[in-house]
Amino acid sequence: MNTMRYISTRAPAGAGGKPFDAVLLEGLAPDGGLYVPEAWPHFDAAWFRALRGLSYAEIAARVTLPFIGDTMSEAAWRDLVADAYRGFDHKAVAPLRQLSGDLWLLELFHGPTLAFKDYALQLVGRLFDHVLKHQKKRVTIIGATSGDTGSAAIEACRDREALDIFMLYPAGRISEVQRRQMTTVPAPNVHAMAIDGSFDDCQDLVKAMFADARFRGELALSAVNSINWARIMAQVVYYVTAAVELGAPERAVSFAVPTGNFGNVYAAHVARRMGLAVARLIVATNRNDILARFFREGAMTLGTVEPTISPSMDIQVSSNFERLYFELAGRDGAKTAAAFAEFRKSGRLPVGKGEWQAARKLFDAERVDEDETKAAIASAWRDWGVLLDPHSAVALAAAKRAKRDPAVPLVVAASAHPAKFPEAVEAASGQRPDVPPRLANLLALPERLNRLPNRLKAVEDFIRARARLGAAQGAAR
Repeated sequence: MNTMRYISTRAPAGAGGKPFDAVLLEGLAPDGGLYVPEAWPHFDAAWFRALRGLSYAEIAARVTLPFIGDTMSEAAWRDLVADAYRGFDHKAVAPLRQLSGDLWLLELFHGPTLAFKDYALQLVGRLFDHVLKHQKKRVTIIGATSGDTGSAAIEACRDREALDIFMLYPAGRISEVQRRQMTTVPAPNVHAMAIDGSFDDCQDLVKAMFADARFRGELALSAVNSINWARIMAQVVYYVTAAVELGAPERAVSFAVPTGNFGNVYAAHVARRMGLAVARLIVATNRNDILARFFREGAMTLGTVEPTISPSMDIQVSSNFERLYFELAGRDGAKTAAAFAEFRKSGRLPVGKGEWQAARKLFDAERVDEDETKAAIASAWRDWGVLLDPHSAVALAAAKRAKRDPAVPLVVAASAHPAKFPEAVEAASGQRPDVPPRLANLLALPERLNRLPNRLKAVEDFIRARARLGAAQGAAR
């Protein structure tokens, strides 16, 4: 029997682990930490070689099976995974496109909301449904989005009887398409909330709600952000499929990943920990460059969030970095808890030279400014006839700048469809993206707009009044 267990990044030494279904429903650990496996599953070259020729769903089932423990049978898991990817628009689900001899594009925008978040959330939504039905429970899902997580989570969770979903997004700081993909969904269990502030403010509100023990218990809070381990688990898959297609395990592959909250590139690191032959991981940031500054200079210090044409990366507090720090700190939960308390207090994360040097061996980083992002969009169209959204363009610019070994394929993660950012793409390339069928009527649909101040009580009151668990509690009182 698979006995995978999970521990919090802030747990004291010797703390007992929890099963997968528990960490799925909790999302964030009660101590404020993030869940990680007690030990990494590891596969040999023969295991990866055996993936060749399999479908995306078949590979996904094999890659993720070690993480789910005894939550369900292997046969049931395979069926659930197959169903999750059945509705994607490309037969390969996550196809590769060659740009030049050693440069490839991994298209992660063929899901229901045209962004890479679909690859995890279509699976996670079904997981919630399965576990909640089995346990006869209901939850209230709370999340913060800098653009794409919200629509992908809402699409995955809409109309599900056992849950309500509330997504917080920074008012005026996401594209119109991203906003409308959340605010035009008529499902009664869906609520999108525009917050007066930045994504980091939204993320802080979510963490504060989880830290409010009474509110968390009353509404049975859960999370679908990449703080939820299930999100990371599912994102590992497309790195494996891309690498195997390009010759792994006999040939190592490198990836350049547009990065805000560190979850997507961290999933590539997990794939490497599982035995995938990864040569380099390039962290690509826009001018909100806290991660690039850390990997290049060794200091992680908070700055002011600056709006850009790649809004999903307009982040200073990259939550998933805590999972990496936990590793760098020798899996010392007490040290991790103290470090992030200091980070919250002073705006500077205490990182030793040895820890930084270890991080530098794992990741490279590049900062890409607005002009470079626009130039990357223009050159991709001019040189290859490919339209890129601004986030993917950040990764392309970083990949082109990084030192490359022509014998090692470098894969650029294309995180969103260009039609989600039509104005930015057209301004940079002179070419307006065609509107895909999934977005055809979006601009004509009525919106449900909820704008709230950046105040915890106001947000909690809004959620309590609309969540079905909150309403039930109120009726009981």
